[in-house]
Amino acid sequence: MLNNEGDEIEGEGEGILAIKYPWPSIARTIWSDHERYKKVYFSAYPGYYFPGDGALRDAEGNFRITGRVDDVVIVSGHNLGTAPIENAINQHAEVVESAVVGFPHNIKGNALCAYIIVKDISIDKTFIEKEIREEVAKTIGPIAKPDRILVVSGLPKTRSGKIMRRILRKLAAGDDNNLGDISTLLNPEVVDEIRRQNS
Repeated sequence: MLNNEGDEIEGEGEGILAIKYPWPSIARTIWSDHERYKKVYFSAYPGYYFPGDGALRDAEGNFRITGRVDDVVIVSGHNLGTAPIENAINQHAEVVESAVVGFPHNIKGNALCAYIIVKDISIDKTFIEKEIREEVAKTIGPIAKPDRILVVSGLPKTRSGKIMRRILRKLAAGDDNNLGDISTLLNPEVVDEIRRQNS
């Protein structure tokens, strides 16, 4: 794990995921474009393979991938990374998982929509929304408070467990007729649930 300057972070902390030593199944090139492969994965932090993700390491040495470090939404002229906002939301004791995406806004340019999974679906949604906004404002700042928070039973994921943020962005923007093929999702039923909540 590295800081923004490329120095290794020891012990507990948060930083940029970087891989120092190869393993048998690591990507070895980009077909027909090895220079691009070197530029994309090895130029940001020389000597390390950089997959583009942030990470948290706890006191026991366990890692948690926090998301793409380049997933940024511009809100009222401020560049906001979605991963730190999700981390702030996930600090809430009732939140199991979250995903934050941007959607067009007439005044701000973009606004933030947070999709959250909670431990108890019968929780008072108004109360948890208020607490989440307060936590995000305290951790990151008032500009990062989500404009919309939807409590959902699941997030659309691929069979490998990747959250399909493209679908969440389109749903947040109200573009739910142009989602593309969702048949390959692990849980396509959550798309209809989110669609109903957005309407």
